Parts: sequence; structure tokens; C-alpha cells
Amino acid sequence: MKRAWKNQVVVITGASSGIGRATALALAKKGAHVVLAARREEPLDDLARECESHGVRALVVPTDVSDPAAVRHLSAEALRAFGHFDAWINNAGVYLMGSLEETPDDAFRQLMETNFFGTVTGTRVAVTQFRRQGQGTLVNVSSTFGAVAAPCVSAYVASKHAVRGFSSSVRQELLNTGIDVCTVLPAAIDTPLWQHTANYTGWRVRPVEPIYTPERVARAILRVLREPRPEVIVGPAARGFAAMHGLMPRTFERTMRGVTHAQHFEKVRQSPTSGSLFRPMAEGTGTSGGYRAAGKQWLRRLLLAGGVAAAAVSLRGGGAGRRLGVRVAHALAR
Repeated sequence: MKRAWKNQVVVITGASSGIGRATALALAKKGAHVVLAARREEPLDDLARECESHGVRALVVPTDVSDPAAVRHLSAEALRAFGHFDAWINNAGVYLMGSLEETPDDAFRQLMETNFFGTVTGTRVAVTQFRRQGQGTLVNVSSTFGAVAAPCVSAYVASKHAVRGFSSSVRQELLNTGIDVCTVLPAAIDTPLWQHTANYTGWRVRPVEPIYTPERVARAILRVLREPRPEVIVGPAARGFAAMHGLMPRTFERTMRGVTHAQHFEKVRQSPTSGSLFRPMAEGTGTSGGYRAAGKQWLRRLLLAGGVAAAAVSLRGGGAGRRLGVRVAHALAR
């Protein structure tokens, strides 16, 4: 998509809230037409009206990406309305928290159906059309958890690692074809995803700070649409965690266990819930989920930088350095 935005057509899954909604609005403001897909039709209709207020066309196609026939229908509707599409963004996703023993088999499988196999099907239909056109840009939204891991999110981590690896392999297959495959890996983002979480832990959950805005991810997606890159990590925290994991993986894993229990869980009991895993929820239709505590962000980023630096020191300094790395990195959880 190196031409002007005007009259470009972009398909976006998971557009009813969060990153997908923010990306659709950013594209509409640039003059691109958008095809909006998600399970919830009413918020898509509201979003379409807002996009069209910027003078573009917005097509609503209710779609459950875990259903391959629905994804193929999405592609067909986009082509019927516009005759082509220039980019396809596989953004739809669900979140699940629970230990391996706590997570029901059907919940684990459904998350993979949405997050990973939905991306696979979206990639298949997009690439088929891009082949006909001789060009196109595919953006698959993974996560920081496509590069690192944490406890109690094994299903989500598995899905996002799978998205990242799958995208890398397909990108190699499509070299020199005019088709670009880009992977975006956001840190924790302030979206309704957390309200929609399937949660089998017994505790209420919230995102781990620092928390970034969905508009930040939208800007990153627009940048890779304009100038495709293989992978883009969004948020200093995501880059810091990835660096710390590479420098000292064992220390990182111990740290992530502490950070998860200290930050991801609130001290409020909650009954098990499947969230939006099997069916959409009415609440949470905006871009923001209302979680971002702006006043704490700079402190968290400073502590994160210190944790990464301490991990680097620990590689050179033996036992004392390792203890320093653990202490500073654990400060992220405070």
C-alpha cells in the first residue's frame, strides 16, 4: 500500500472494539475505505457511521473468524462491494486466563480456533485475492506473548506464538511476489479485551502495566501498511520484556510469574466465566477499556528499563548481578 490512502480498501477483523476499531477510524480519517468484520453487528454499524462521516465507504460484514465459511463470505462481500481489497488485517482475538489444570479443554480449543485458525483462514482468503491482483499487504496481529510467555495464559501464549511463526513461514513463501506479510506484536493495550476475558482463575483480572492506547497500535499498523516490515513490536515494555527474555530467560520466567500474580490478578474473587470465548458480550464496544492509569506510566517504564539493564548486568556479574536483576525486575510488579 505505498500509494495514496484515498480509495484504498482495507478489511479489518475484530473491528467492533479496541485495536480494530481504532485502526478502522485511523484509516477512514486518511481516506481509505474499510470492510468491518466482527461477531457483533450493532457496534459495527455504529463504527461504520463514524467512518463514513470522514467521507469514505464502510461495509459491515458480521463475521465469526472461527468459522471458515464466514471468513470466506467476508472476502466475497468485500469483493462484491469494492472489486478488490488492498490490505487485510487479521486482528480478531479473545483472551483466556487459567492454569493448565483449570482451563477446560473446549475453552482452550475455542481460543485456538479464533486466535490462530481464524488468522490462518483469513490469511488464506487474503493471499488468494492478492495473488489475483499481483499485490497486497497482510497484517497479522500477534502480541508480546508471541515472543515471551507468562503463567496462567498458556492458551493465549500458544495462539500468539503460533500466529507469529505461521506469519514468518508464509512471509518466506511469498517473497518477491508483491505480497507483504507483516506481524504486529503489541504490549498490554487498554481495550475491552480484558472485560471479555475467559477467566477460570477465581480472581478478577486486569492488564499488566504499563498499558498503552489502542491508537498507538493503530498508528503502528498504518505505518506497516504504508511501508511493510516483517515484524513490529508496539510499546517500550514489549521491547524491554523481549530483550530481557533474550538476555536471561530463566530470570525472566521467574520475574514474569511474580509480575503476573502481583499485577494481573486483583484481590477480588470472581466466579469462572467463558467471557466472550464462545459468544460475544454486549459490553465493551469502544476503543478503550478504561484501564490506563496515565499517572503511573512513566514510573513503570523507568522500572522496566532498569529491569532490562539489571538483566544485562547479571550476564556479566554472576550471582550478585542475577540477584540485582531479580530485585529490579520484580519492582515492575509494585
